Amino acid sequence: MSSTAVQAREVTLWRNAVVVAYAASGLAFASWVSRLPAIRDGLNLTPGTVGLLLLCMTAGSFLSVSVSGLIVLRLGSRRTIQTGSLMVGCGLVLAGFGTSVLSSPAAVAAGLAVVGLGTASWNTASNVEGAAVERAMGRHIMPRLHGSFSLGTVAGAGLGAWAAGVGVPVLWHLAAAGLVVAGSVTTAARWFRADVTPVERTAPYRPDNFEDPSTGPIPVIRAGNDGGESPLDNKRKIAQAWRDRRTLLLGVMVLGLALAEGAAGDWVALALADGHHQSDAAGAAGYGLFVTFMTIGRFAGTVVLDRFGRVPVMRWCSATAVVGLALFVFAPAPWLAYAALAVWGLGASLGFPVGMSAAADDPAKAAARVSVVSTIGYGAFLCGPPLLGLLAEHVGILHSLLAVMAVLVASFLLSPVARKLP
Repeated sequence: MSSTAVQAREVTLWRNAVVVAYAASGLAFASWVSRLPAIRDGLNLTPGTVGLLLLCMTAGSFLSVSVSGLIVLRLGSRRTIQTGSLMVGCGLVLAGFGTSVLSSPAAVAAGLAVVGLGTASWNTASNVEGAAVERAMGRHIMPRLHGSFSLGTVAGAGLGAWAAGVGVPVLWHLAAAGLVVAGSVTTAARWFRADVTPVERTAPYRPDNFEDPSTGPIPVIRAGNDGGESPLDNKRKIAQAWRDRRTLLLGVMVLGLALAEGAAGDWVALALADGHHQSDAAGAAGYGLFVTFMTIGRFAGTVVLDRFGRVPVMRWCSATAVVGLALFVFAPAPWLAYAALAVWGLGASLGFPVGMSAAADDPAKAAARVSVVSTIGYGAFLCGPPLLGLLAEHVGILHSLLAVMAVLVASFLLSPVARKLP
């Protein structure tokens, strides 16, 4: 077998391994989200106390994501992803045990906090690994990698709806999901290459001669890989990224669409159950519908981005998410609420992948900037939904979702920052 064929096979295995990491993250997230009505009922929680429960996971996630850039630069993306997946698996088991055996909100909160600690750095590292394999393949794949996350959420939501419908205890459901997540990711991670193998290229990188409009190469994190110059200290790299105006604006753009996605994840099932008077199983199925259309949007994203470019697509996504949210909140009949979830899902689909690709435009600063945009985006994804729970105490779950629309307007206005660097 020629060296070119061997390299192509290695890149294919690398891509497939990254797909597994994204899909497993989606499966983990949807597994506990789809059982949130059962957790709420088992612990006799109000919307406000559900919000506080989610806030425990958010605290763990925000702590993790705020230092995720340093963690990835120190440990490498492979070890970060492996460690994160093991933590998520253990957290799911603890959350299930706290619900089904202990009936303890404190135990469930502790489990979700562990899930948050593992998930945030894992997802940041996955974006770094995904941007690296995207460059190695020389074409758009980031939307489809995030589409793999969505496929995982579709599978998790479907299994969650089935488990709720047949009465599977939360413990057995979340324990099985945790085992699958931890086992699949730790096995797949042996094919990751971003930490150990530089991307080979025949000419120096220049944005105007590279065929892929989405991202630049991710350099290996080691001394001397940037042409012989000593690399900046890791903390200084992160500090510089936080001071970069375009990176911060990209983060705010992603923030609105991430909040639209996160709000759906945490509150759609409960909003359908309480606001539109559907059963717990129907609520879980509604979340499955949302992530199904978000998945469709992400797999179609490659074609759409190639044809129209980042800026028009980001404007379309923001506007579509606003329409879907408004329809969901004010739907006079359940069937229209389900249709609105499809529109909402399409609108929320491309915020994260486009934001990650745009952050990686400058190859020398890609890892640090991806971590910053990830931190802002995941901060909104994780912090926003618990705050919506507190707002829901006063205006109801459905009307609390209207707050997301204001942030989506900011995403619409900031769409031009996604334009490729000259």
